[in-house]
Amino acid sequence: MSPFVESVVAAVRGVVGQGPVALHEPAFQGNEWAYVKECLDTGWVSSVGKFVDRFEHDLASYTGAGYAVAVVNGTAALQVALTVSGVRAGDEVLVPAMSFVATANAVWHAGAQPHFVDSDENTLGMSMPALEAHLDEVVEMREGKAFNRHTGRRLAAVVPMHTFGHPVDLSSLAAIADRYGLAVVEDAAESLGSYFDGRHTGTFGRCGVLSFNGNKIITTGGGGAILTDDAELARRAKHLTTTAKAPHRWSFSHDEIAFNYRLPNLNAALGCAQLEQVGAFLAGKRRLAERYETAFADLSGVTFVKERAGTQANYWLQTLLLDVDHAVYRDDLLAALNDAGFMSRPVWDLLSGLPPYRESPAAALSVAQSLAERIVNIPSSPGLADG
Repeated sequence: MSPFVESVVAAVRGVVGQGPVALHEPAFQGNEWAYVKECLDTGWVSSVGKFVDRFEHDLASYTGAGYAVAVVNGTAALQVALTVSGVRAGDEVLVPAMSFVATANAVWHAGAQPHFVDSDENTLGMSMPALEAHLDEVVEMREGKAFNRHTGRRLAAVVPMHTFGHPVDLSSLAAIADRYGLAVVEDAAESLGSYFDGRHTGTFGRCGVLSFNGNKIITTGGGGAILTDDAELARRAKHLTTTAKAPHRWSFSHDEIAFNYRLPNLNAALGCAQLEQVGAFLAGKRRLAERYETAFADLSGVTFVKERAGTQANYWLQTLLLDVDHAVYRDDLLAALNDAGFMSRPVWDLLSGLPPYRESPAAALSVAQSLAERIVNIPSSPGLADG
């Protein structure tokens, strides 16, 4: 084992103690048992119930969004958010090449084609200078709409993803999107509790989406939500995710082809209890980030990724970025960390290189490729801050 790898493992051990330590695990320390038991006791366990309504209300209140629509997972949320935001079959949607596969899959499920964009080393998300330069090269404007001059398809939307909870430059994105007539649909799946210029992520675009998978800031077991300030988009999202059933006491009339993406009351009950504790979860993650920052401050060859000025990150996954000349140690470091019982992982393979998407349009991706070779996520559970 190289001295560099040994020093990184020792730094992680100094923060979280001895292994085994999970990458990110949920904590159930509040009203989860009571709320779930209420569902069981009353029989309201399925797709309607008071906890669904409460969860949507509480999410809107917490994020500052006008409306929240709870759904079965984040991928479904993004698919429907794209649809209600005007994405149609045959369109292209600009997405970061470095993201979880759900970002591209949701575009495909909406009938569109993902179009991959490079990353920014400081935000880890979509690079706004790279996006603007690429659009300047590929866009042909027709009657106020952007078209890809190489494929002939309309560029309908752009989907920023706030990687590991670090917000992208949303001000620059808004200006670029306005210039080209692109709908902004935020993939805020990883950024509950993150803010840009004092405003919660997921509330800047036409729609934003959240995820409540078991490894997220809060969990409903599975689950997601669509955020929007537009009452009509919220109404339509709710309609499409609940089988497009017309309201009636007993009849089953469905006025369009839609989806059964309803979040069960049982899961919403769990989410309500989790959301009551989100402040404590975020505080724990921030304390853990501060401990990691101190541990890695004087270690050469690696940088702990911190929030940028003007942003507040939720530190969903604590992240190390190896120097370019230390990228060769990444796999040895991952092996050593996991062998020591500290569950760690690299970032996702670039979406543009996955078999389903190799023929999709893409900009130059040099920064994303470099980041993909240098990122390491280390144990991130909020409770580790006080271990």
